[in-house]
Amino acid sequence: VLIDQLGQGRGQIAASPKSFGVAVILCGIFGILGIHHFYLGNILHGLFDLCLAIAAIVCLVLGEITGGAGLFFLGFGLIIVDLIHTIFVFFRLITGQQRDGAGLLITFPGQY
Repeated sequence: VLIDQLGQGRGQIAASPKSFGVAVILCGIFGILGIHHFYLGNILHGLFDLCLAIAAIVCLVLGEITGGAGLFFLGFGLIIVDLIHTIFVFFRLITGQQRDGAGLLITFPGQY
């Protein structure tokens, strides 16, 4: 099976020019912030992840300052949701199933 960026022709798979290694490292280190989505060109997804992380931090801080257990637990819940999502995306990356903003597959070395 041949890989090219355009994915034209029979039996060919469209591969992203984005680096597999960079995507995995960004997801592993800055996953909850969504930095890897920005790198892959999934801008809206990255903004959602970043806003989710900011909302979680704000809820945690306000919950701690005001003594509001509800806000604190909401922030904690948002962090857990973001962490689960990051683990899911990380798994898709390392198994070669994640796509970039153009819909091209992020392939790991030797995948095809």
